Amino acid sequence: MDNKYWDSVATERVALCDDGKYRWRYDVNLFKDLDIYWLIWKVMFFSLAAIFAIGIISDIVRWGFDSVTNLKNYRVFLYITLGMTVISALSYFIYAAIMGKYYCIVFEMDEHGVNHRQTDVQAKKSKKIAAATTLAGAASGSLSTMSAGLGASRTEMYTEFSKVKKVKPYRRKKLIKVNEILNHNRVYAQPEDFEFVYNFIVSHCENLK
Repeated sequence: MDNKYWDSVATERVALCDDGKYRWRYDVNLFKDLDIYWLIWKVMFFSLAAIFAIGIISDIVRWGFDSVTNLKNYRVFLYITLGMTVISALSYFIYAAIMGKYYCIVFEMDEHGVNHRQTDVQAKKSKKIAAATTLAGAASGSLSTMSAGLGASRTEMYTEFSKVKKVKPYRRKKLIKVNEILNHNRVYAQPEDFEFVYNFIVSHCENLK
């Protein structure tokens, strides 16, 4: 059975399916929950910060440590960061409008791990938007825009419980952060199922710190 089938049968409540996996659907309101925006912003910010750091190191090599005190460099970085924040906010709300204001996820979970997957219809839209963003970044020479586009192209994330180091519940947000060393997954569940999902994840993560 393909993703379209599971998209059609998944509901907001957690259900055990015939293949032995728990599935449920969760729709994140992109206008109310800005966590996804901040994730995008962080990707762009750290891309800019990396470029800035390389520039500072290059200046130190050429001109010595006195170049570090040049406030002009920091002002330029500040202005670029402010501009990036405005542009990324506008882009985010345009994206939210195109998606119909919701980020629609189907979760699949068994004793081995949990998969966070954007619904098939939205995934196709997201990949087209990501491709356009990446091309725009390449054409303009903007590494931060390219990074945002490449990040947005990912519509699915699987977390293997044996590799999980930390599980953090945020009950008010209906969110469980399931973190490996490098990959950080986000699992949402309705209040009625939140404790079940949280306890299931914790009970199957053997290497929690």
